[in-house]
Amino acid sequence: MSVMPEKINFKSKSQLLELVFNAETYLLPAEFLRVNSPSAEVRGHGSEGGVLPVGKQDVRIVGMEHVGHYALKIIFDDGHDSGLYDWNYLNHLCKNQDSIWQEYLKQLDESGESRTGLFIKAKQV
Repeated sequence: MSVMPEKINFKSKSQLLELVFNAETYLLPAEFLRVNSPSAEVRGHGSEGGVLPVGKQDVRIVGMEHVGHYALKIIFDDGHDSGLYDWNYLNHLCKNQDSIWQEYLKQLDESGESRTGLFIKAKQV
């Protein structure tokens, strides 16, 4: 059975997705959501492993769409938009944010990768 959030609010300035499940409020940063995308690119195809997202520290959410009554599609400024975050997965991310984040940092460290990108973003004037 799917656990639908009681509240969904995106705070664009701070790039935080606020979700309320069972009267508990959670804040999920854009970077956390991007590196934990449920997409096949990140999670893998069948027996093939996914790709560890690196350099996503400054990623921003540029759009969000409801998908039926069961999920959110989140669109990121790095072009990633293929993950559907269903309510159960979002609830899992909320309740396990600390351990999921620590595991991601451990994977980055073990692979010699970084949260920061290799390139400096230029701002158009």
